[in-house]
Amino acid sequence: MNIISAEEQFQNEVLRPILKSQNELLIAIFKTYIVRRKSVFNNYEKNDKLIYIDHTLKKDQRLRNLLLGIIIGQFSVEQYESYLPLDDELNRRTITMIIKRLQSQLV
Repeated sequence: MNIISAEEQFQNEVLRPILKSQNELLIAIFKTYIVRRKSVFNNYEKNDKLIYIDHTLKKDQRLRNLLLGIIIGQFSVEQYESYLPLDDELNRRTITMIIKRLQSQLV
């Protein structure tokens, strides 16, 4: 019998569907970020692109907050109340999922 954590249940039932529905917006925001930073992202080799995406989403607090806000803004009040006690772990999971999505679609 598998027992899943509250974080994993929230991730599967709430975060994944929201990330899927907001996918195009997340990609558009990251592409705009690249242009505004005058990044040579498109000239990078595949591995360097993967590293750039990972590093950027882990280090750029403004971008992280924007992307998290887009996801959290889709929550119902009940979902938000469930999110609050777990917010640190759920934010980490959300950023990890966004990184994986961007890497799989932009590289």
